[in-house]
Amino acid sequence: MKAIITVIGKDSVGILAKVSTACADADVNIVEVTQSVLKDMFAMTMMVEIDKSMGLDVLREKLDKVGEETCTKIHVMHEDIFNSMHKI
Repeated sequence: MKAIITVIGKDSVGILAKVSTACADADVNIVEVTQSVLKDMFAMTMMVEIDKSMGLDVLREKLDKVGEETCTKIHVMHEDIFNSMHKI
């Protein structure tokens, strides 16, 4: 099963590293990542595989802590929900 992680907030050193570490700690495989910095705002989208992971709830907990540490908003969504929301 795949999930989409989005991260938005003021840019600072180490956001990508902290999110990636939280994913690794939850046994989540990062399949694809895109990020950009617009002036001082950081935006990132990741597609991850959570088949062998500790589960979506554990991942959310870990990423909530990263969001607090980095002053970013991190959202995790199952791929099916993401796709349904973005269908025309």
